Amino acid sequence: MHGSFCNTTLKGEALSFSASNTEAFNALFNPKSIAVVGASATSVSGGNRFIRNLKAFGYAGNIFPIHPSASEIEGMPVYSSVSVTPASIDYAYVAVGAQQVPSLLRSFAGRVRIAQVMSSGFSESSDGHELERELVLAAQEAKVRVIGPNCLGVYSPRARVTFTERTTDEVGSVGIVCQSGGLGVDIIRRGQNRGVRFSGLVTVGNCADVRPHELLEYFLASPETEVIGLYLEGTGDGRHLFEALRGAKGKKPVVILKGGRTGQGLRAAASHTGALAGSDHGWKAMSAQTGAVLVDELDAFLDALLAFQCLQPRAVTTKRAVLFGNGGGASVLGTDALARAGFDVAPFEPCVAAKLQAIRLPAGSSVLNPIDLPAGALQQDEGRAAEAIFDAISEGGGTDVLVMHVNMTVVISFRHVDMLGNLINAVLRVKAQNRSGMHVVLVLRSDGDPDIEGPKREYRRRAVTAGLPVFDELNSAAEALASVRHFETFRERLAKTALI
Repeated sequence: MHGSFCNTTLKGEALSFSASNTEAFNALFNPKSIAVVGASATSVSGGNRFIRNLKAFGYAGNIFPIHPSASEIEGMPVYSSVSVTPASIDYAYVAVGAQQVPSLLRSFAGRVRIAQVMSSGFSESSDGHELERELVLAAQEAKVRVIGPNCLGVYSPRARVTFTERTTDEVGSVGIVCQSGGLGVDIIRRGQNRGVRFSGLVTVGNCADVRPHELLEYFLASPETEVIGLYLEGTGDGRHLFEALRGAKGKKPVVILKGGRTGQGLRAAASHTGALAGSDHGWKAMSAQTGAVLVDELDAFLDALLAFQCLQPRAVTTKRAVLFGNGGGASVLGTDALARAGFDVAPFEPCVAAKLQAIRLPAGSSVLNPIDLPAGALQQDEGRAAEAIFDAISEGGGTDVLVMHVNMTVVISFRHVDMLGNLINAVLRVKAQNRSGMHVVLVLRSDGDPDIEGPKREYRRRAVTAGLPVFDELNSAAEALASVRHFETFRERLAKTALI
């Protein structure tokens, strides 16, 4: 199945050359010097915005604006070419007209480690294939690795490099390769609002030279990256992508959001990045054979990344789930969601059931599975009774994942006590003492009211910082947990195979 999802455009000609991928991609994600080609002295172009973003984000390295005639851009001295900069260039940001790019890349020879070409007008256009071929040849001649063309940039909070505004400088462990610039912005901003924190993100556009599998291999080797996400439209080289994933042997979770898996989506991808991709069956087979998680849409992608960021995959597959929360209807729907996702929401063993009954919760409570505590019951001991419930579940064993769901509107209405805070603290204490490796996740359901959303953001931040993934709906939590289970199942099967 190696070639079943392989891009068959001209990109087969690109080669890895000169410095190793590790050196080149270190220069991309941790550049000591950046050249910006395409900034204007008289207007605000993409190059100008990139310089402003770098300065606002606190980039501490050297920035060299390149312009043939200007003397100053964005308050900085200008150099007529990279050949006259006072230092060699780790990373060149190229935002000039497509026709100028090949000759510009040739001028980088011996002075630039890696260039990212933002310019469009290449293979994503009907008449741009030959120009992209020339770009690849120019890069090979200059021994410069090229990201793109037709992309937006790189985001590296560790190096304080960003191509977009409103990005957090908190360093995380999630590395992203994204074939769409706009979607890259969505991943960063929507992801960081969920609590996802990144080791780096790079938009790769048409992948004329550097292919997704090379960046995947870099993130697999990177000690700063523990979780990897890929948004792909075409791979550039499906065989090498498959071999990189298979060779990793479940070393790190990899989540793939694949665009163009339908016939109509495939046509859209071809017009977006010039990508050609193969059968959806091939991608599903790759997921089964490598442990990579394949998701269908952006929310599921971000939820899976968050789950892997917070949860340590178990040595055995997660199967049995316990659901705890306030709201009987929500518990029923949550049980359905978990069951559809393949989890077993089964009654407790007699010893655990007896411990739960002994807690003597108020009328209206149910300590079956799911456990349903109305807000009035949760109010008992300011919500701390939940800790006794969590202890009983954890000590009883047999539970692989505990899903706690809270109706924010109801719980926050008890304004005289921080009931939700107490619930979160209780589950975190049990989680810290839990030796079974039981996963614990939190679902904060709300009605969208501004008075609820503000506190919800703060509770989410507190929980995720403590390693507790937070989801907006029970169905989202179930799907994210299914992603984790897929990875666990692959690793458990791999371990059993190694013992045979």
